[in-house]
Amino acid sequence: MNTDRPDPTGSSWGTLLRMARPRATRANAFAALLAIVLGFAIATQVQQTNQSGLEQLREDELVRILDDVSQEQDRLASDTRELETSRDKLISGVDSSSEALKSAQERLDTLGILTGTSPATGPGIVITINDRDHKITAARLLDALQELRDAGAEAVQIGDVRVVADTWFADVDGAIQIGGERVSEPYVIKAIGDSATMASAMEIPGGVSETVRGDGAQASVRQTNEVAITALHSLSEPRYARPVPAPSP
Repeated sequence: MNTDRPDPTGSSWGTLLRMARPRATRANAFAALLAIVLGFAIATQVQQTNQSGLEQLREDELVRILDDVSQEQDRLASDTRELETSRDKLISGVDSSSEALKSAQERLDTLGILTGTSPATGPGIVITINDRDHKITAARLLDALQELRDAGAEAVQIGDVRVVADTWFADVDGAIQIGGERVSEPYVIKAIGDSATMASAMEIPGGVSETVRGDGAQASVRQTNEVAITALHSLSEPRYARPVPAPSP
């Protein structure tokens, strides 16, 4: 029995081996690639991943998406900076306008009190002069006003008359007129300011209280934390004076 193996280099066996051996052709390569792709697709479907799908994009597509995201981020950053700048300008403008309005309102309130065109309230004193014998003259009430102003009174009302810088006092037909309005006793003087200072000014020796008592009338001074001055003064249009125009910038 012949135990020798056939020579693969022989013509018959060599031909068979060459036919059984796979050939590295384009068809074989495509078939292998298709098998790999199908296998990958099947494996992906079996796994059922919940990924966003970016893995399925090509490299150039991923690069384009990254560029788009970067551009969008830059645009949003620019918009954010513009909005922040607008916000800062708006806040600054609102604050400036608010402060200017607040300052203007404070000046207006002060002028209203000084000119008597606005009511006023605050700490102060109330002076009551009882003069049943009609001994008190307009000059005596004017003295009281001057003493109050010297003591720092910021607003004064006598009876129903708001007393301001141009208010005049006069004795007319046996009665006292203040700013053209007749006042009658008891004369009630309200003054807003430092109550202790004004009260001391009224009670000093030779002051208003002592002088009033010397005239035969009675005077009382009461300090209070809140004096309400409600009488208003009507401003008249100046006949000659005009405001100076603001200089040009």
